[in-house]
Amino acid sequence: MNHFERKLLLFALIIIVIFVSPYFILGENAHLRVHDNLDSNLAWYQVLKNSGQVFGSVTGTIEQIINGNLSRNAYGTEYSGIVLLNTFFSPMIAYGLSQFITRLFAFIGMYLLLRKHFITSERFSWIRVGVSLAFALTPFWPSGMLSTLGMPLALWAFLNIRGGERSLINWITLALIPLYASIVLGFFFFLSAMGVFWLTDAIRGKGWNPRFFFAIFFMTMIFLLVEYRLVYSFLFDHVPNSRDEYFHARLTFFHSLRLTFKNYLLGHTHVMTVHGLIIVPTTLFALYYVISTKKWNEERAFIFLHVFNLILSAWYAFWFYKGWAPLTEKFHFLDTFNFARYHFLRPMVIYVLFALSLKILVTAGLTWKKTCMFLTVAQLLILVGFNEEILYHNKPSFKEFYAEEQFSEIEEYIGLPQQDYRVASIGIHPAIAQFNGFYTVDTYNNFYPLTYKYQFRRIIENELEENKKLTQYFDEWGGRCYIFLDELGKHYMFKKNSKREIQHMQLNTQAFHDLGGRYIFSALPIKNEKENNLSLVNTFDSKDSAWKIYLYSVDI
Repeated sequence: MNHFERKLLLFALIIIVIFVSPYFILGENAHLRVHDNLDSNLAWYQVLKNSGQVFGSVTGTIEQIINGNLSRNAYGTEYSGIVLLNTFFSPMIAYGLSQFITRLFAFIGMYLLLRKHFITSERFSWIRVGVSLAFALTPFWPSGMLSTLGMPLALWAFLNIRGGERSLINWITLALIPLYASIVLGFFFFLSAMGVFWLTDAIRGKGWNPRFFFAIFFMTMIFLLVEYRLVYSFLFDHVPNSRDEYFHARLTFFHSLRLTFKNYLLGHTHVMTVHGLIIVPTTLFALYYVISTKKWNEERAFIFLHVFNLILSAWYAFWFYKGWAPLTEKFHFLDTFNFARYHFLRPMVIYVLFALSLKILVTAGLTWKKTCMFLTVAQLLILVGFNEEILYHNKPSFKEFYAEEQFSEIEEYIGLPQQDYRVASIGIHPAIAQFNGFYTVDTYNNFYPLTYKYQFRRIIENELEENKKLTQYFDEWGGRCYIFLDELGKHYMFKKNSKREIQHMQLNTQAFHDLGGRYIFSALPIKNEKENNLSLVNTFDSKDSAWKIYLYSVDI
């Protein structure tokens, strides 16, 4: 490694530190993603920590959520790095540390992969470092950790072993990644792809390569040991759960085709790559150059990644094609397990493809070299704009979202031990009440008993009858076990400056009461409260909260 490359590596490390610094500088005033983050996972870690069930039994339950009907296993393994961080640190410190760890190892993994296997020449050091830094700055799904961003590091180790390298660091890498990644959120698809890769080698006459096969087996076994709760639930928990009614195959062929190109250009919320503006044109220019100069034999990896990238988008889109319906009816696991997630391989594929494209274009001449340097810097600047503090600056901060002072006032006003009554939320996520220690009948979880879903449905059955989209959303998924109202639709984040009022609510308050429900936290005033056997007992506001909470009690 030359001196210039060392300076580039130091610069990249400084950029990563600056990128994650708002979490530590601003603390609870930092702005974070809400969807599948503040509205769920961050509250889950807090609930788990307070439950005393972090290391609980596989048959244990979380009493605070849905009357103890939520299995401890629904919150994942205690050997997950992000669970441990949230167990031993405050939520924002844990979040900041997780962001730094993930982005650092994403950078290291992509850099090692490119340097060893794809961009090996010293003259392309700026491509290696620039693309690796861009990959590390992508707006990944926070609780996924290294589930997608750790794939380059794993691939580096696998390719080393496949090539006959006998370094212990490869095996240590494969052993440690499962402690900071999820098999269902990325590595099931990566490892099965590695299995196909191994089999393809054998079919092509390159031998059975037992060390490569054992490496795949080894990492799979480590994942299964770490995710022992998932294994237990799959093998021994036969109680019907909410995922048993999940139905995904609804799109027509045309809509599936349209989704293919949408995914190809824009990506997916859980694996955002921000590649449409710079990377896609760059890779297509490089493809044109390779075809026009007839260099496809020299650039086989480049061509393969282009095809593979498109296949992954098509696979994702057509997983929702209604033509699957006969198969999903026959093989139920095709509905309960999301095989569309093979597209989670795309972040790694896209950024390796970007690096190869830059290398190809740079070899075309000095003008292209300057252009490629500009494109790399442009991609980095775009990704800086996707920093959470910038992207979500108009959303509630951590402090404003969870509003601990405000909900402490509500708890004090009610004056009863929180475990003695149950609450539900309207117009705000139930995760807020959960984070603040309240016992809730509503929740956001993908894995809870089907019997409870039916019990909860009675509360909102009249509202669902008025809205087919809400009916489909709840009945065919139900992960958001929320009090849905026809007049609000799928909106559950009404801030204190909202002028909306609830005029025509039709809840089965008796069903709510039967589940232990005594209070409703509403972000909006309910004008027909008496028709729903409710009484407004007080309103709560706070300068540090995004919400104005109307506290209603049940009159039954």
